[in-house]
Amino acid sequence: MIQAIGLTSGTRKELPPAVDDVSFEAHAGRVTVLLGAPGAGKTTTLGLMLELQRGRGITYFRGRPLHRIPHPAREVGVLLGDVPGHPARTVRGHLRMLCAAAGVPGRRADEVLEAVGLVSLGDERLGTLSRGMDRRLGLACALLPDPHTLVLDDPARGLSVREARWLYGMLRAHADQGGTVLCTTADPKEAARVADRVVTLERGRLVADQEAADFSRTRLRPRVAVRSPHAARLAALLAQEARAAQRSVEVVREGGNRLCVYGSTCADVGETAFRNGIVVHQLADEVADMGPGAGATGRAADDKATPADGTGPGTGESAPSTTRLPSPTAGTPRHATADPRPFPATAPRQHPGVPADAQQQHPDVPAGAGTPMSVPPDRKAPEDSAAEDDRPTAGARSRRAGGTADAGDGLPPLIAVRPAPRPLRPLRYEIRRATGIRTGFLIGAGVLVVSALTAVLLARVGHTPQPRLLAAWPRELPLPPAALGAGLLGALAFGDEFRHPALAADRGTVPRRLGLLTAKLLVASVTALVLAVLTVGCDAEVLYLLYGREVVEVPADWIPLSAGWLGLVTGCACAGVLAAGVFRSTTAGLAAVVAVPLLVVPLVRKATETPSVRTPALVSRPSRDGLPLRWPFGGEHHLDAVLRLVAQPVGGALTLSLAALLCAYLLTNLRSRVR
Repeated sequence: MIQAIGLTSGTRKELPPAVDDVSFEAHAGRVTVLLGAPGAGKTTTLGLMLELQRGRGITYFRGRPLHRIPHPAREVGVLLGDVPGHPARTVRGHLRMLCAAAGVPGRRADEVLEAVGLVSLGDERLGTLSRGMDRRLGLACALLPDPHTLVLDDPARGLSVREARWLYGMLRAHADQGGTVLCTTADPKEAARVADRVVTLERGRLVADQEAADFSRTRLRPRVAVRSPHAARLAALLAQEARAAQRSVEVVREGGNRLCVYGSTCADVGETAFRNGIVVHQLADEVADMGPGAGATGRAADDKATPADGTGPGTGESAPSTTRLPSPTAGTPRHATADPRPFPATAPRQHPGVPADAQQQHPDVPAGAGTPMSVPPDRKAPEDSAAEDDRPTAGARSRRAGGTADAGDGLPPLIAVRPAPRPLRPLRYEIRRATGIRTGFLIGAGVLVVSALTAVLLARVGHTPQPRLLAAWPRELPLPPAALGAGLLGALAFGDEFRHPALAADRGTVPRRLGLLTAKLLVASVTALVLAVLTVGCDAEVLYLLYGREVVEVPADWIPLSAGWLGLVTGCACAGVLAAGVFRSTTAGLAAVVAVPLLVVPLVRKATETPSVRTPALVSRPSRDGLPLRWPFGGEHHLDAVLRLVAQPVGGALTLSLAALLCAYLLTNLRSRVR
């Protein structure tokens, strides 16, 4: 069950808020539709409910606000737009990646593929999917953690009639299993066809909250559309016959030769035209939309300062220039008498605010204040069973007086933007993300080919030291191809996330979590190590085949050289990850890697070469001899080699750059949390 109370968006300078004091309920086992024209505030309402934007109000999902639910994705499945996955990733690979993020087994991907009918398209790329298949994939992503509640923003937009019918059938099946479904639409006929309850918004305010039957009776009226070159004469004849038969018939002139007849049928209108020799060009049954204010009574009617444009019976597919001939009698209702208000009539207009203890735990409610609901046991979480028994209704909560700071000013509590969720299995998620597309493999193959060709050219030219020859690192280049490739792979780790934000698709960003950063650094480092070893191995094999054994002899100091080579490639990969995470761009991440030898190294070299700077010995022999404890297996020699490596200009510049980027990432993370 969803309970939205006093949802109000932030002020927009001198404009009124996009959503103003919207309160409604969506019950389990039913499909609830938010209806409104474009700009009525439907998407903003969903954003406030899901705590994606600032405002006031509170929304309870089975008795708890979303920020108090440990894993929101397992409670609420969200579909707010197109699936923002990488276009080169397969459908099955995308779902398996999201399985790791949601902490569910990988086999769940095949289950939802079968549920939404995408088993045959599991190996298709996301970029090749049609609009209908993309919507099916979005629904599969929402169903992946098996949530109790589904929240969808205009899910049938742009779909064919067949695809829309299938989609709403899936939503109906989810509701029949005990789940809660809330979706938006701008088509009142579609809302009447698929919903159990319709909540109507206009200009950011709630104007009606009705059962589907009441909505169809008050908002939608059947009529007969007639086109005739003698429309005025036909209208007069229809009005005359209605008075004679004492029937309630209303004829509306919609400009030109078009008439709309309410309270009659095609047969009656056609017979009248035939008897009087009137030519008819069109005669068809239609369903007219009476406008958002139709049937609104009580609070919903009081909230409307002025009636909506075109709330009369003439509103429909075109804006009419109405000429009403006979007035309707009591037999043709203009407005419904059912009370469309979502809460009891005693609920006050102003919300006194929700007390602080209601946000921390489930408040106790007297008997009769709540509306208990029965949810099947297989869809009810154990920790929520007690909460649903004593859950208060929205009206009861709005009547409670709180002792908080917000209670004094008579406003609902503030809505803070909920941080993006972290992946529950970040390492598995990052591995599936990196291996799910061909980009990384293509970059690695390109690096190996370029390195081998560069090594052959350097060997042919001559005068190149053997370490640079094996690393394919000419003196003219700031970095070897392997280091540049590792930096590019590291930059793609975050760059692709920001370009195709699959983790936080509802907000278009990437969660800044240390667990995700650690997983990306670990995967990028391992990839860089593999790339460094393969580069040296391929270069040595090619040089051996072309120039013989003497070119690839193992040098005496191969251990420090290997450590320096692996450290350089790994450091470039980590620098790419951190820079792309800070600047949110793959290009910026690669630029930061290239800037290390071009900008940072000269500054470090200049700083170390000044006369005032004295570089002491890293680990001198007297110091090592005076230590009370000795390092096992000659560890002091290895430590000395590492420190000497860091003391070199390139090593020092890379270490300094990594430290600066890590601090910048942590500061941006802290700033986003403070906001």
